[in-house]
Amino acid sequence: MHLTVLGCYAATPRTLTNPTSQVLEINNHVILIDCGEGTQVELRRHKIKFSRINHIFISHLHGDHFFGLPGFISTMRLLGRDKELHVYGPKGIKEAITLLLKLGDSWTNYPLLFHELTSKETELIFEDDKISVSTIPLDHRVYTNGYLFKEKLGKRKLNVAAVEKYGIDKAYYNNIKNGRDITLDNGSIVPNKELTYDPPKPKSYAFCSDTIYDESLADKVKEVDVLYHESTFLDSEAHLAAKTKHATAKQAAQVAKGANVKTLVLGHYSTRYKSIELFKEEASIVFPNVLLADDGKTFDF
Repeated sequence: MHLTVLGCYAATPRTLTNPTSQVLEINNHVILIDCGEGTQVELRRHKIKFSRINHIFISHLHGDHFFGLPGFISTMRLLGRDKELHVYGPKGIKEAITLLLKLGDSWTNYPLLFHELTSKETELIFEDDKISVSTIPLDHRVYTNGYLFKEKLGKRKLNVAAVEKYGIDKAYYNNIKNGRDITLDNGSIVPNKELTYDPPKPKSYAFCSDTIYDESLADKVKEVDVLYHESTFLDSEAHLAAKTKHATAKQAAQVAKGANVKTLVLGHYSTRYKSIELFKEEASIVFPNVLLADDGKTFDF
């Protein structure tokens, strides 16, 4: 599971910082999460192919989380895209994007599919044989969702030495990886567990963008491998966090601790602070395994 942070600062683009956008590579999917201004430039800077992105998940309709989307969609048209592009986001996102396309007489020449969200309860919104994606309802000034990405359990790994010992033909290898026992020519049955290794434990990633602190959020992200949680403010400005429906680094750490996650990644920093290291210092008092997102930073989990 590989994460590339394209932008992770609050409110507006600045000379050296970008608003929220990140790319999650999980089980052969390349997923764009939020699309603030400058996303296209950062994708090119990090040599991420636009054509590999087939699913985009937008948390809410504040500009610093989706103003880069119209440009990205238009660029796909100029690059000759012909395969489907799926956009998941709050109701209204289709109207916002298609109005711009209409006024510019620049409809896409590829299928652009919107999946508009309205539910305030967790719901499964995408699933295939590799991953599932569910919403994480959040409490912000407008309708907002985080997203929970989960790998599916993979096939069992072939124990080559064991299958060769039993003289099993390669034609049966796929059946073995799918968990089947094998019957030998003499009629004896070899249990699958003797022929395979357990597949790697599926990984999970929870993206929680703008939200007020909510204790119950821990239940929605219980024991995920990685939790990205906004931390716009430090505890000294907790009154501002409550007023604007944002969270502090300390509060993000409290969610991580309550959920018993493996790793907490902080982001969405207010630029009022002299160093983002202050966020890590504050969160680490509550929860030990804290990483700092930063523009251009990559993580392997």
